Amino acid sequence: MLHTRPVRPLFLAAMLLSSLVAGAQSTPASTPRPPVDPQVRTIRVEGTGEVKAQPDEAFLDLAVETLAPNAKAAGEQNAKRMEKVIAALTSAGIARRDIQTRNYAVYPEYAPPAPHEQEPKLRGYRVSNLVSVHVTELSRVGSLLDQALAAGANRVDQVRFGLSREDAVQGEALRQAVARARKSAEVLAAALNVKLGAVLDASTVTEPPRLYPARVAMAETADARSATTPIQPEEQTVQAKVTLIYVIEPLK
Repeated sequence: MLHTRPVRPLFLAAMLLSSLVAGAQSTPASTPRPPVDPQVRTIRVEGTGEVKAQPDEAFLDLAVETLAPNAKAAGEQNAKRMEKVIAALTSAGIARRDIQTRNYAVYPEYAPPAPHEQEPKLRGYRVSNLVSVHVTELSRVGSLLDQALAAGANRVDQVRFGLSREDAVQGEALRQAVARARKSAEVLAAALNVKLGAVLDASTVTEPPRLYPARVAMAETADARSATTPIQPEEQTVQAKVTLIYVIEPLK
């Protein structure tokens, strides 16, 4: 159910680690990394970086569900209600391109069988139309939810928050991981009374930021109908792990 924004952790890793492994040939992802020469003495270290950032975009998963005696009637009712929801959102300033259909389903709905009957009875057909609304003004999320519900949306599947500039956050997490791995290597070399050489190999795993669901408190009483639904965005956390292998140079 999550909206997935393309991430490029391998691309970021290649840019950052190329400065560490000077002159090394770039190895395609499909080609296994050549083994380290066992005759070369090395130090292998790992580092982890973590960056927390406030989200700057949200995705509202809104749905309209309708039930009618036949599929045609259910579909027509659903289309009319969804058009009202979309019209309300566009009137509020949301561009049509930021409202995307995520799922559309038509299926029969049955009532439990009556006593002494084995077959369930067909109640009708249910139509579900789910759209995802991209919002960049987080202060408006609550009011947009209220407007969509007032216009005819009868299901809010999820409200998710994310980062529009994932690359910058991932890059910072990776830089932190490299710095910590290098510091560990220096501490180890000093403790072992050896001298660090060049980076012989480097690898990384970058975790993309996750879209965390928001805490939504819907107004349920008549006195609260005029209030805006409060939304509290969750802070985003991005992690990166790096492994560095240093050559141990002979002491002179």
